[in-house]
Amino acid sequence: MATLGKGQKRIVKELDDTVAFWLKYSHDTTHGGFFTCLGRDGTVYDELKYVWLQGRQVWMYCRLYRTMERFRRPEILEAAKAGGAFLRRFARVSSGQWKCAFCLTRDGKAVKIQRTVFSECFYLLAMDELSRVTADEGMQLEAEQMMEQLIHWVRVDSSGLGRPQLPGDFPTNSMAVPMMLLCLVHQLSEGRGQEVAHKYSELTGWCVQQILQHVQRDGTAVLENVSLQGGELPGCLGRLQNPGHALEAGWFLLQLSAQQQDSELQRTAINKFVELPFQSGWDNGHGGLFYFLDVDGHCPTQLEWNMKLWWPHCEALIAFLMAYSQTKKPELLQRFSQVYEYTFNHFPDADSGEWFGYLTQEGKPALDLKGGPFKGFFHVPRCLYMCELMLDDLLANRD
Repeated sequence: MATLGKGQKRIVKELDDTVAFWLKYSHDTTHGGFFTCLGRDGTVYDELKYVWLQGRQVWMYCRLYRTMERFRRPEILEAAKAGGAFLRRFARVSSGQWKCAFCLTRDGKAVKIQRTVFSECFYLLAMDELSRVTADEGMQLEAEQMMEQLIHWVRVDSSGLGRPQLPGDFPTNSMAVPMMLLCLVHQLSEGRGQEVAHKYSELTGWCVQQILQHVQRDGTAVLENVSLQGGELPGCLGRLQNPGHALEAGWFLLQLSAQQQDSELQRTAINKFVELPFQSGWDNGHGGLFYFLDVDGHCPTQLEWNMKLWWPHCEALIAFLMAYSQTKKPELLQRFSQVYEYTFNHFPDADSGEWFGYLTQEGKPALDLKGGPFKGFFHVPRCLYMCELMLDDLLANRD
């Protein structure tokens, strides 16, 4: 990246092109909701609808519509409202219950339920953000009620998720759970004053404490899973590292440190959750971030461990630019530029638009699809959106 200004122009163009791709190809005008299984040219190759991705797309459309003037367009708002209506009608598997499906047929019949909280988390994100653009108080209340159910499942009684406690299993603190709850606190409290922030202050502290437990090996590694007491777990599960997830946790913590004006949390976020996972996760031979690593150097058991996926690079771009924005340390801008160069030289598809999601270790497309069960309209546009806003601010305030 030659200059911040040049990088910003590229990011603006990529965001515009990404939005255009999903507006053109993903909308189901017959049954509502969105197709996410899109081939390289936008062709729908599977009509199943994934609740994570339905919620994420509603959230992303609403956030763009609400906060960026050029996206305040009727077709974006109407698509978000249609997606929200589809979720409210079909995502929750039975009337009066909070559990959401993971996967639905095109016309909304439940196909699969996961024994986790993530479908519900993205349902909440969609409802709250949509309530902000429609002024629908009932939708906002539903989001707040879902939050109370999530807190109950995570901190009080998880039996409602349907996961039995087997005798050989051991309770695990997976970093994804406190990260997601911290994200939801930010969503629900943003712009709503001290009363809402105070309501979730204890939960916020708990989330931070749970995330920090993942710094292990005397501060030299971030592990994806630890025990409930914050100790290292045995075997492959305990040794697993996910650099992209750690980087995402880093910018979540940086966001919170700025809100709370907490310089110690800022230092920890940068040192342990931004710089450390980047140093261990970057492929010095081919460039890019590995998907998974084993802290002891064993070959990870995940078959895709050495692939380069779109979303860890999105999280790295946000994390390093946010860290630089807060500290103005040049080495953090250099890291952002390093990730930027790899990302924009490998993931965008200049011929058909949007980004490839799955590259080989050498950086060639392994799959040419643009969407699937896990890749939708979220990580790419969220990254571009956040980086555009941060670069706008940096360019407006530079000396």
